[in-house]
Amino acid sequence: MLKVMVKAPAKINLSLDVLYKRQDGYHEVEMIMTTIDLADRLELTLLDRNEIKIISHNRFVPDDQRNLAYQAAQLLKERFQVKKGVAITIEKTIPVAAGLAGGSSDAAAALRGLNQLWSLGLSMGELAEIGSEIGSDVSFCVYGGTALAKGRGEIIKELPAPPTCWVILAKPFIGVSTADVYKRLDVSHVKHPNTYGMVEAIYNGSYEGVCHNLGNVLEDVTLKIHPEVAHIKDQMKRFGADAVLMSGSGPTVFGLVHHDSRMHRIYNGLRGFCDQVFAVRMLGDRHRLD
Repeated sequence: MLKVMVKAPAKINLSLDVLYKRQDGYHEVEMIMTTIDLADRLELTLLDRNEIKIISHNRFVPDDQRNLAYQAAQLLKERFQVKKGVAITIEKTIPVAAGLAGGSSDAAAALRGLNQLWSLGLSMGELAEIGSEIGSDVSFCVYGGTALAKGRGEIIKELPAPPTCWVILAKPFIGVSTADVYKRLDVSHVKHPNTYGMVEAIYNGSYEGVCHNLGNVLEDVTLKIHPEVAHIKDQMKRFGADAVLMSGSGPTVFGLVHHDSRMHRIYNGLRGFCDQVFAVRMLGDRHRLD
């Protein structure tokens, strides 16, 4: 096999709670994440020479060790003494620094693709464990689908797919540093979302329950730094979204909508003043190893 194509879908947080700061410097979290039909595409080409090459036409995507897909390849090479190389072409669709786990999903897709390209024979669980060494969201992105994530994000419990609906995403022309947002977070003064209310709503297939239990403790922090995120939230509500939340550390805001006609109205309304707007579906299903 000389070439593997892999999709790297974005994720949104239906619920994001931070419980406390751990002794290792990380935060203990409880997050409910689900993958959406907005994806980067990776083409992995086998190289005879022992090197890792990143190719992207997006100027915001690093082509060296800072790239998480590069780190994924490097980790597999070192751990399993792989002497072959790889050229990883990343076709970006997911906005960069958006709170949608684009870099983490690229790393997870690289792990799945290289498992195939280099014939490593690793299970999804083994790939997820390796992914946890790269970044907190990578374990979830290896599996995809919908899950409750605990620890620093690496302890994954699979959940059913949420009720089907439209997800409208709007990202202003700014990037947000996740590390900076966590640094500013005062865990003793947050309003914790009802994580298990969201789990129950998903198991019951209740769209109203999902809308009611959306919550993200990082939202207030990002809104104080970037008031334009609050403006997008307000506009999305005004245009008629059933529920609105910032994903991850932001700045992307998403709205849930049931009806096609309202989705089109919100999408067109947001495009008038927002840099990047998408209308997509939730994916629901987990990735499978080919």
